[in-house]
Amino acid sequence: MKKRKINVLLLIIFSMFVANMVAQQEVTGTVKSDDGLLLPGVSVVLKGTKKGVSTDFDGNYSIQVPTSNATLVFSYTGMITQEMLVGDKKVIDVILKTSSEQLNEVVVTALGISREKKSLGYSVAEVDGDDLTTVTQENALNGLNGRVAGVQINSTGGTGSTVSVILRGASSLTTDNQPLYIIDGVPLTSGLTNIGSTGSGVAVDYGGGISDINPDDIANVSVLKGPSAAALYGSRGANGVIMITTKSGKKAKGLGISFTSSNVFETPYKFLEKSMRFANGSRPDPSITQIDETSSGWVGPELDKGLSAIQWPYSEEEIESGIGVAKPLISRGSNNAKNFFETAYTLTNTIAVENNSDRMNYRMSYTNMRNEGFIPNSDLKRNNFGINSTFDINDQLKLTASLKYSISEADNRPSTTDRNANPLQAIYDINPHIDIRDMRDYWLVEGQTQNAPYNLGNSPSDFEYNNPYFLAYEINNGFKRKRLIGNIQADYRFTDKISLMARFTYNDSNEDRETRISSGFNREMNGAYGIQNLTGVESNADFLLSYSDKLSKDIDFTLSGGGNTRNVDNSFVSTQTKNGGSGLIVPNLFLLSNIAADNIDYTERISKERVNSLYALGNIGYKDMIYIDASVRNDWSSTLPENDNSFLYPSVSTSILANKIFNMGTNVSLFKLRVGWAQAGNDTSPYNLYAILSNNGDWGAASQLAVSQALKNDKIKAELNTSTEYGIDLSLFRSRLTMDFTYYESNNENQIFQKSLPISSGATSKLFNAGNLNSKGYEASLGGTIIDGENLRWNMNLTFTTNKTIITKLAEGTDYVNFWSEAKGGAYTWVGEEVGQIVDRKLVRVEDENSPYYGWPLLDDEGWENSDRTLSDENGNRVAPVIGNYNPDFKMGLQTSIQYKNWNLSMNFDWRNGGQFVSQTHRYSESDLQTTRWLNKVHNLSNVGDIPTYIKNNADKFLSPNGEFYPLVGGPTAEDGGFPIDGLNDGVFLPGVIGKYDENGNFIAEQENIGGPGTQYHTYGDNYPWDFTRASTFDADYVKLRQISISYSFPRAIAEKVSMRNLSLSLFSRNIILWTKAGINIDPESAFQYSGGNLSQGVERYNIQPWAIPVGFKLNASF
Repeated sequence: MKKRKINVLLLIIFSMFVANMVAQQEVTGTVKSDDGLLLPGVSVVLKGTKKGVSTDFDGNYSIQVPTSNATLVFSYTGMITQEMLVGDKKVIDVILKTSSEQLNEVVVTALGISREKKSLGYSVAEVDGDDLTTVTQENALNGLNGRVAGVQINSTGGTGSTVSVILRGASSLTTDNQPLYIIDGVPLTSGLTNIGSTGSGVAVDYGGGISDINPDDIANVSVLKGPSAAALYGSRGANGVIMITTKSGKKAKGLGISFTSSNVFETPYKFLEKSMRFANGSRPDPSITQIDETSSGWVGPELDKGLSAIQWPYSEEEIESGIGVAKPLISRGSNNAKNFFETAYTLTNTIAVENNSDRMNYRMSYTNMRNEGFIPNSDLKRNNFGINSTFDINDQLKLTASLKYSISEADNRPSTTDRNANPLQAIYDINPHIDIRDMRDYWLVEGQTQNAPYNLGNSPSDFEYNNPYFLAYEINNGFKRKRLIGNIQADYRFTDKISLMARFTYNDSNEDRETRISSGFNREMNGAYGIQNLTGVESNADFLLSYSDKLSKDIDFTLSGGGNTRNVDNSFVSTQTKNGGSGLIVPNLFLLSNIAADNIDYTERISKERVNSLYALGNIGYKDMIYIDASVRNDWSSTLPENDNSFLYPSVSTSILANKIFNMGTNVSLFKLRVGWAQAGNDTSPYNLYAILSNNGDWGAASQLAVSQALKNDKIKAELNTSTEYGIDLSLFRSRLTMDFTYYESNNENQIFQKSLPISSGATSKLFNAGNLNSKGYEASLGGTIIDGENLRWNMNLTFTTNKTIITKLAEGTDYVNFWSEAKGGAYTWVGEEVGQIVDRKLVRVEDENSPYYGWPLLDDEGWENSDRTLSDENGNRVAPVIGNYNPDFKMGLQTSIQYKNWNLSMNFDWRNGGQFVSQTHRYSESDLQTTRWLNKVHNLSNVGDIPTYIKNNADKFLSPNGEFYPLVGGPTAEDGGFPIDGLNDGVFLPGVIGKYDENGNFIAEQENIGGPGTQYHTYGDNYPWDFTRASTFDADYVKLRQISISYSFPRAIAEKVSMRNLSLSLFSRNIILWTKAGINIDPESAFQYSGGNLSQGVERYNIQPWAIPVGFKLNASF
């Protein structure tokens, strides 16, 4: 009986299905634009239902309709929506007309307010989220590179490292100039200071907060580059604002599921160039019987010349007997770097569910990213959960909620921002007579002594250079960062004219770090251990009341007023062994209880901050021709003096649509003139007003407290950035060609920084408002559709950015601002000079203009160069020579996409022109004569008969201040032009003159040092200009292919056969370095070094990731 009922039910269902199929009729057709172009992707929907299709690449569609009374709705971006009654027609061809509203592009501006772009009097750039993820990126910011004018983006290291973003140049002398990020209305800071240091020589980049954001969740990014755009964010908007809107379900057509999977393989192919000619040692003595494995110099006996010597690794017989056996000296390690580094791998999977109904839409997503890096045992993992929902409770009230939860973690983040514990340094410290594969078994005595090169007869613990595998596997820097970002927003419309927005946002991050250093590390021989916890909670409550109306038929306006209260709580707790202390009691037992009481280092810091704000804004438009915007915001900050903590930030801008005022013909779609003026600022960090006590270590069993020698200041004021910008936006030929140009200038007053004090004051420095900055720059972009044919479409976009920031004023007694000091020079800027300039010591030369030796290098009695480290004269003016600037002269980006039927090829190029960086990697390695580059710079004059005459005839090269810097003559061997010295032919000399000045300032020469009699020779291994920064300063120009992708979208018919709405597959690569001017196989973009608690731009020390050509595959599917 039960079976019979089931059969009857199936029969009824089948009958209904057949009846429905019989009632259906198929309608087909083609959709074109009013200028005859076929339109792919046009939405064709059965009116009153969710049923619909989209036109294919050729503009064709096919849809089943139930009755002849059905109506089809055709809609397409930039076109007027049309409705067509089916009737008895089986073929309906449609021509969509261009909408007059096509140019009414809406962008997200400050406070999340959506505005028509044409009405804005300031520059706002918007990038679609799909453009950021065409090629998979672990950090969404990398996808912005080259796409937005006025934005300088630098990835400071490998996957998971901090990404630096500078909008329109530096605006502050003491902050890191990073912008404020707004994620669905939730503020997020992401600086350059998330560096951990547990253990001597350990510096780990754990990545900025923005790295927690899932790129696959991003719908679009708005970049508010100047104070005019960001003034409504007050003291937080001085460095610009990047607003990220994540995807919602409002574009869904019913319930939908999407899935994305990508795999990226990055195979290293280019490495730091190192010399393969010599073994360790200070001189190339062929009679040496044993290699000095602890020598930093690479000018020992020559390799591959038939020589033999006792050398590491030693056999068991050699170790037991203590008697070494000479083995051939050959370059066994010519591929050491290639054999050490691994193919990096990144797997990213995202699944999302979205739905849309009349009253509600939502989107839920989950992403899992896993990365294994170039360095063995390095990894990064991230899990992202997200949900966005909107609920229209009624026609007046709408609730919007967003929740993002991320877990970023790693078992090991290598220490790669500085030297010592850095595997990137260790691999290149190993001389090429050693095969790195002999070091894979990195324990000599497990848990006690690492297997590293040492001299036979000495203790194995007397090594100079760490085993890179030991650093990779036995120094583990693990972390887990949990971040919760959420907001809930209510929008209530009282009338068509009055509305209210109320919102609460929450950003909670909790980061745990754990560092384990096994016994045997040369900076922590007894091991080290430490745990750290960092928490940060920021909550914001804000509201905005708006009123919109018309003053007349031609004039409309909007007035808004609101407020915000922000509370920030941060804490840092660290418990660890003292750096360079006695280590662990029991080796390799990583517990806090295993640290001796006198060797434990405990630190705890907490800070609180509150900022209350009120703001108002208004805009008025006249006949869709002229728009004027004005805003004002007042902040009351708890970090500033109580009686002077109120600061006002106003802005005003105007937009004039000249094409609406004047008849410019049909080819001019938009001709907009804009101008904006605004003020924004920076307050100071918490607890900078009054002196506070801090831990000063222990005295026996008693704790000591001390006041910092860097004095505070209870009269400090907020920095104030006043900016003006002028721009032109142009759109021609129905937006097939677009252009925009912006000139801006900003003056930043009341710069907050520490001013040095004389020793007699008893303090080192004091916090002052002591400087002004001026920034000027140009931004431009040019974009267009080059080909727009039936089957072929070719788009191209070009961006240009240039900026210069100058210090215009410093407090009396302050000669300059020092950004960093490294390599005997540093980044110093005096009044009237450009921020970012790099200065050096001066090579002392003969200054007597009447002397025939004027301009020659003035050497000491032994023929060594002299350096002058003076920075300023008695009047505070710079005397140190400027050798470069770490900022570029300009940057350009080029994006192009070619679509042919279902195929799409897209590329993004990035060109940096100008600027320099200091490579301490080269400074350390070349001072030990470890590179071929340095050897090639030495002049071989062995074929020159009369060397003194030759040098004088070529004085413009060897002796002139405008000639070659440090033109060393000679070489490490006779074949290289070396001179005889102490029984070998490795002599060199520096051309110059030895002498002194008489009492009248006249130079008296005592000896020419140019290769004639009396010339002072030194060994090649002792010569390198260590005192001079310029010896390791390189041009930072580069051209990169940021991304290249070729994708194929399967026809809908094929996708539907596997029950999918859309299906596409792509092959891509990213961040390919095409060319660098320096030519030293170091990426100038990563020239950041850990210094003074943060990452300093323009200098690197072993931050030298290998170059790779990534190959990735990506699958996109929706159901």
